[in-house]
Amino acid sequence: MNEPLAVLGFSTTPLELISFLLAATTVLLNIRQKHWAWLFSIVSSATYALVFFDAKLYGDMGLQFVFIGASVWGWYQWLHGAGDQQLVVTRLQRAGRGWAIAAWAIGFVLLSQFLDHLTDTDVPHADGFLTAGSLVGQLLLGRKKVENWLVWIVVDVLYVGLYVYKGLMLTALLYAVFVVLAWTGWRAWSNIARRDA
Repeated sequence: MNEPLAVLGFSTTPLELISFLLAATTVLLNIRQKHWAWLFSIVSSATYALVFFDAKLYGDMGLQFVFIGASVWGWYQWLHGAGDQQLVVTRLQRAGRGWAIAAWAIGFVLLSQFLDHLTDTDVPHADGFLTAGSLVGQLLLGRKKVENWLVWIVVDVLYVGLYVYKGLMLTALLYAVFVVLAWTGWRAWSNIARRDA
């Protein structure tokens, strides 16, 4: 079932291809603020966990399980997070931006140390930095904060390089597409927040 195949000139596997399609659908639905995005996120996270395990990207693999839990939470937030009203797109205040940066830095230190000392990954620091940033981005997305898209732009640009290095060419292509989609999401959500301010 998971024999190598060629797609768009890249060598991939059926599992990576399925994960690619599910993840792209997730981001497109997120931009449009469709709560069904969270279901696609859950399924794509489960399939990508297997892809990353095979590539020895254990931080990314573990992150997929966190994403599954965060997706359940995010789905609930989008449907019920503002009490009787629907959660709306807003910007972080200065303190929120500081907390987000601090969480990313602390997560990076803890995760990279864990990965460096307790796994056989060859990229503990890159994996730890990007895993921590992805967690911050996911939490901000769950609360419909505009800045989630800026986090994803940074993370996705760096992930392209990591996945090329690891030979996950289709996933690298996906993350290059994610950069464009995150930019689109940032512009769309910025306009919504400006209009609703």
